[in-house]
Amino acid sequence: MGMNANTLSVRPESSTSAADRRSRIQGMFCALTVGSTEIVEVANLADLVQIFDTEVNLCYVPRLADPAIDTYLATAAAGMGGGFRRVVSVTQGFDASGLPDLPGRQTLVNDMDFLVALYGDLLGCERVGLRLEVVSSALCPRFHVDRTGIRLLCTWRGPGTEYLVGNCANRRKLGSGAQGLADEHSGLILDTAGVGHVPPYAIALLKGDGWPGNTDRGVIHRSPAVPAATAPRVLLTLDAIWEE
Repeated sequence: MGMNANTLSVRPESSTSAADRRSRIQGMFCALTVGSTEIVEVANLADLVQIFDTEVNLCYVPRLADPAIDTYLATAAAGMGGGFRRVVSVTQGFDASGLPDLPGRQTLVNDMDFLVALYGDLLGCERVGLRLEVVSSALCPRFHVDRTGIRLLCTWRGPGTEYLVGNCANRRKLGSGAQGLADEHSGLILDTAGVGHVPPYAIALLKGDGWPGNTDRGVIHRSPAVPAATAPRVLLTLDAIWEE
């Protein structure tokens, strides 16, 4: 479809900053770039290395749900409190203490061990900061960018993490720039076509502002609302720890 000279014209408005007008123009192209390489779904574990590509901010590989883990969390989650935080070794097995001793626990522990080993191999670290989150509401309900390097997320129960493609966002509206308005009303989202979510059980790697060369361009994401029918949401977060 052709474009004439008026297609990209923006009428000057004294109350609208030049930056906002640029963001408006950017939004016109969002639908054309939603399929860009910033958000990448891969078919194989080996392809998760694409997260190290400069233009990639989120890389994930889908996985099938595990019935044993589903059954375990359906009964055990209520006894897990809000979860826990630990520093764990990449080469040693996860200590299952703190998890209710019910059928399916070892299957969950095995998956945690697998994810820790995979992440440690990708990032080249010997220890990781592990968080098991058990929540009945959105932990971080606003779109935001983490001041981290590359983080692994896996949601076993409930909806997966939501993301916003950078080309469909006005980053000036993140945080205090939203002036207290909801994401859907602050001007942050230039096109709702850029909003997506990582499927449950998928292994997702998210690149934050703290990764070298990624300042002010980390992946924009938020926690999803948790439907009462699937509460609580249970997810794993891993962050690399490098020795001094």
